[in-house]
Amino acid sequence: MSHDIALPRSAANPWRTRGWLLGGLLLLLFLLYRQTALGMVEIWSRNDTFAHGYLVLPLALWMIWRQRAAILAQTPRSMPWILVPLAVLTLAWMLADLVSVNALAQFAFVGMLICTVPLLLGAAVARQIVFPLAFLLFAVPFGEFMLEPMMNWTADFVVAALRLSGIPVYREGLFFVIPTGNWSVIDECSGVRYLIASFMVGSIFAYLNYSSRLKRALFMLFAFLVPIVANWLRAYIIVMMGHLSNNRLATGVDHLLYGWVFFGIVIFLMFMIGMRWADGAALKEPARVAAAAATPSSERRMPLAAVAATAALLLAWPHGAIGAFERLERGAAAPTLELPQTIAGWEQGERPALEWSPLWHNPRLERHRGYRSGAEQVGVYLAYYRGQGQESKLVGSLNAVVGMNDRRWNSVGIRPGPSRAGIPGAGYREYDILGPEARLGPGASRPYVVARAVYWIDGRLYGSDIVAKLATAWSRLTGQLDDGAAIVIYAEADSFDAARRRVETFEGLALEPLSRVLAQAHARR
Repeated sequence: MSHDIALPRSAANPWRTRGWLLGGLLLLLFLLYRQTALGMVEIWSRNDTFAHGYLVLPLALWMIWRQRAAILAQTPRSMPWILVPLAVLTLAWMLADLVSVNALAQFAFVGMLICTVPLLLGAAVARQIVFPLAFLLFAVPFGEFMLEPMMNWTADFVVAALRLSGIPVYREGLFFVIPTGNWSVIDECSGVRYLIASFMVGSIFAYLNYSSRLKRALFMLFAFLVPIVANWLRAYIIVMMGHLSNNRLATGVDHLLYGWVFFGIVIFLMFMIGMRWADGAALKEPARVAAAAATPSSERRMPLAAVAATAALLLAWPHGAIGAFERLERGAAAPTLELPQTIAGWEQGERPALEWSPLWHNPRLERHRGYRSGAEQVGVYLAYYRGQGQESKLVGSLNAVVGMNDRRWNSVGIRPGPSRAGIPGAGYREYDILGPEARLGPGASRPYVVARAVYWIDGRLYGSDIVAKLATAWSRLTGQLDDGAAIVIYAEADSFDAARRRVETFEGLALEPLSRVLAQAHARR
């Protein structure tokens, strides 16, 4: 039996008109922001962690279709005040595009898509499909920032659990050694993909099985926390299987297979627990339940055509602004600079003999030199960026002092470094880096390296990725272009303390001369 509600012909007209306007606005949105949308799809394709993105839109449309009778029972009314958050989202997208922050641009794009529904159809309609609309946010490939902390949490748990099991463990960062072999926590072991998948399916489960908002929120929190702990147990079990089987099990492809089987069992148990508190009313035909609650809207409105036209202008203006910035920057020459030959008595020469280098991808200009004062030596790495974009940006997830999966050089400590008086906005990240054992042959000592990294943008130094992105956006908005550089100063010694003292001494002398050189390069454009 169908529960669709038949509407009088007079009531159908506003839906027909608003439907065409909504379709046209969505078409304009996808045309103007197609690069952002295609960028999301490209990430879904190449990164298994975000492959669930392909399912988000079909699932959201299915959940909206379930509510079709309840939606049609409402009287659509425009909400002109939604133009305010829409304007904020377009501004956020423009700023994100200026500094190539993909996640922010993609969230802004999905937010614009969501805003079109209450803008043209009103609050009553939006309330009926608030969860499917919010569910669209899962399409944004977001969460890679959790890789590093979750990898460390996993390593902490596994090492502690192994020691409680009576197995001796030697640990260096994300690498650890037990009597039967060497293990490491890589990005696939972080649990991020389990976390995202669990939270997504847990959210759908809560929406379909609970009518109470509190129950939904609690189960979604449960679905968020369970995979974190489950991943710790999964990693521990895999190491124990390898240890007890003398590395015959859980060391190859079956390593990942066991992980997904374990994850499937965890999800099944999570749903079994959740069903104990399921609300029967939530499983009824949604049209019958929702239609009873249908109420007409009494919101004030401006002319519908004016609302749609204003929304179209808001969607279009960031592209005009971006085009103006690009025309301004297109004539900038390629940057040129050379590091100083001497810095306060330190002479430029060959860089330290290390099979390691900081990783900054696709800079417009790169310099890597050494400086020596007597028996002491330091290295200076500089990556200069101009005309930044998706493939070449100063602050990005691919840039690092030590690669996340580098199996030879291990970052065993990261801490904020001291600020320097007289240099506004200065802040540092300091890295303790342990090199491979057999770098120079039998009997050679392991290299202990300390590195400090800082960003230079428009004459100021910054240690925070977020602040550096904001500084780059401000520089572009004020007509100073998007020039910026990464400076890494490092030293090798027979201990971290000795290397740190060497870096500290040189850094205090070098930052101002290096900043002057960068300022001169910035001025030659």
